[in-house]
Amino acid sequence: MLRLLLAPLRWLFRVVFALLILFEEWGWEPLRRVFALLARLPVIRHAEVLLRRLPPRWAFIVLLLPSLLILPVKLAAVWFVAKGHVVFGVGVIVAAKVGGTALLAWLFQLIQPALMQLAWFARLYARWTAWKAELLGWVRASGVWRTARAIKLRVKRLFRRGRQTPSA
Repeated sequence: MLRLLLAPLRWLFRVVFALLILFEEWGWEPLRRVFALLARLPVIRHAEVLLRRLPPRWAFIVLLLPSLLILPVKLAAVWFVAKGHVVFGVGVIVAAKVGGTALLAWLFQLIQPALMQLAWFARLYARWTAWKAELLGWVRASGVWRTARAIKLRVKRLFRRGRQTPSA
């Protein structure tokens, strides 16, 4: 009986996490590249050199900083929503999520070698990546995903044909 009750919750949990992970997967690399453009600034290049030299424990602390720094911004956004400024509040939350993801992607790229020296982190990271791959496999095997992908490919073909048609 309990299994029957938990099955829909487990499915909902997987869908919500899949959406979050898909956002991260979609946004991680492009946002990292955008942040890399900022890395051309001398102060950012200097910060990168320092970050790459961090010992493992300090690298972990640095990894936590974006979450701690974005928390007050998200709380302010919730306050704006509570005061009736819903669009602004949601905009702040989205901007914080996008900015935080960009910052985290950039940081993680720099400090991952140090983090992997922490045995517990390396184990958790391996489990996380395996679980994430399984979840993304589940999503990509779903009918919704396959249908959306087919629609995307059709739209791409239509746009290509439209560009190839010579103008009169």
